[in-house]
Amino acid sequence: MRYTGASASERQYLPPAVAVSVVAFALQPPADAELGDPGAGAGDTTIWIPLVRRTRAPFLGQWALPGGPTQWDETLADTALRSLHAATQRTPGYLEQLYSFGGVERSAEAQRLVTIAYWALYGEHELEPEVSVRGAHGVSPVQVPSGPRRWDDPIPASGLTGEDAAAGTPAGSVSVANVAWFSADRLPELAFDHREIIDHALGRLRAKTEYASVAHRFLGPVFTLGRLRTVTEAVLGQPVDPANFRRQALAQGSLVDTGELESGARHRPARLYRFAEPPGAANQPITSGSTSARSRE
Repeated sequence: MRYTGASASERQYLPPAVAVSVVAFALQPPADAELGDPGAGAGDTTIWIPLVRRTRAPFLGQWALPGGPTQWDETLADTALRSLHAATQRTPGYLEQLYSFGGVERSAEAQRLVTIAYWALYGEHELEPEVSVRGAHGVSPVQVPSGPRRWDDPIPASGLTGEDAAAGTPAGSVSVANVAWFSADRLPELAFDHREIIDHALGRLRAKTEYASVAHRFLGPVFTLGRLRTVTEAVLGQPVDPANFRRQALAQGSLVDTGELESGARHRPARLYRFAEPPGAANQPITSGSTSARSRE
């Protein structure tokens, strides 16, 4: 029975709808991304998050997290990946279940909605746009460089916010013209309780700042100490002393000097490091139904 067609007494006994919302983090927005805040620069040391502008009431015109209803034939992780890819046109390298949000008052006058929130990480090499290329074995997605989107480029479909699930909004009804990337330090007013969800995800991310898994996911297998410090500053939202950071990072014993130097540096090239041990699950690519999308309730 649909919520809109039920009587007031019938609505009291309808089960809550279930949707998924995703908080995705990146060190930089994609090169072709729209920035939601003109005052924020893509070169700022901060964490970036994609948001979707709502095109229907309630909270018409406000920004919200990518998400949508879970379908009968997919897992919650699959719903999270589908919704996020629909909004950003990119697949994250890491996805983890964050928390469940199911307050009685969070859905206003609509059907009660329980949202399963996920958080995702985009590495630097995962931000190039994906295109489909037909080869000998069929169509497969690959990533190619792209410049800023032109006004007359075709607009693909994007994802919904999770709260549209109960309203029965069809998937793909929001265009990428309504998707923008925001600095975590300069977020706009958000619909529903999505600011609470983002704060929860930032808390989880910052609690893992010292974990090799988080830095590896953002940076890749080798990196300079300067880039590692950039990750720490972006996640924490504040600068750290370069000399103290270098001393502490090397004293922990988790970094290995590769003996190589970065290439293409304008000044004296910096040394490249790697982690002493594999970072674990965060280094595993995510595919449909992957166990890398772990539940951490």
